[in-house]
Amino acid sequence: MMTNNDRETIDNEISAVTQFPVSFSIFSMARSHHRVAGQLLREAGLYPGQELVLMQLWHRDSQSQNSLSRSLRLDHSTIAKSVRRLEDAGLVTCSRSEEDKRVTLVSLTQAGREIESRVNQAWSKVEEITTEHLNDEEKARFVALAKKIAATLEK
Repeated sequence: MMTNNDRETIDNEISAVTQFPVSFSIFSMARSHHRVAGQLLREAGLYPGQELVLMQLWHRDSQSQNSLSRSLRLDHSTIAKSVRRLEDAGLVTCSRSEEDKRVTLVSLTQAGREIESRVNQAWSKVEEITTEHLNDEEKARFVALAKKIAATLEK
């Protein structure tokens, strides 16, 4: 039996869907994607978002926290928290730059290098699940539209 609270929740959801279809679709998709990615990353012992820091370091090791923050478009406190968790897990180390002692450099440990294939497998699975019902043209169109929207929001 549906309660008044259930009806109100549905009415609010329907209102958001009809009033703001693009924004609600982005929110809904991102939430679902985050949930699936989170499940797969937990199997590798990571929290969602930590893999992005690792990916940046696999691309170029020993980066400053500021560099990671800029490249991932995340605020300093979010990067600091992720780095601290990765350090606690033994996947990265932090050290002061020899050139500027105010700069904290983040570097991969051997364990951080060894987890790369597991993370790539998780992301491959997320990509597969996410695009399961899209053809190549739809994938390319989606990526182009997402980039266009992101560029607009970044202004």
